[in-house]
Amino acid sequence: MATSTYTAPRFDSAALITIDVQADVLDGQPLEISGSSAALPAMRRLVEAFRERGAPVVHVVRLYRPDGSNVDLCRREAVANGWKALAPGSAGAELAAGLLGERHAELVAELLLRGELQRIGEHEVVIYKPRWGAFYETPLHAHLARLGVSTVAFCGVNFPNCPRTSIYEASERDFRVVLATDAISGLYDRGRQELANIGVSLMRLPRALARAVVGGAPPSS
Repeated sequence: MATSTYTAPRFDSAALITIDVQADVLDGQPLEISGSSAALPAMRRLVEAFRERGAPVVHVVRLYRPDGSNVDLCRREAVANGWKALAPGSAGAELAAGLLGERHAELVAELLLRGELQRIGEHEVVIYKPRWGAFYETPLHAHLARLGVSTVAFCGVNFPNCPRTSIYEASERDFRVVLATDAISGLYDRGRQELANIGVSLMRLPRALARAVVGGAPPSS
């Protein structure tokens, strides 16, 4: 399906959403996801481009309580039996080193688990999501609506699970959607076609960066 008047991105009112770009998903870590470390430099460049324009950036993260009480059913038993990944307050739950460039921001797990935003920059926040989708039982939609965002650009980890779910959630809330195809792990050809079929704009990094940088005045925050 070709991009239409209703789905074409508007970068003058766009926000960037990073999904699960946390230390524990990188190479050699407990929740290692293939391709995530390789895509990290592209994710960082996108974050920097949106930040330099003063456009909103939202980092969406997972946190797994040690008792497994807030973990997806398919992983709950493993966590309850002692498998440790994305534990609140752990180094592995932090945003991946390099995602924020030279900046550093330590997650405040108690705040995030209460469903509140954690501000880490003038236009940059972190949100905790309890399941696959970034909009499910989170303040994300309200935050984007308050900023007047029309378009959401996604990057992150790992396409078949959380990014894909979040993209569909954004589409069903009538956001215009962009996916930076070389700033995400786990993307495959059929997935690309299925996203195109629902009007998602698929962009490689150079084009996405160019559009982000020249997008115009960002939403007020």
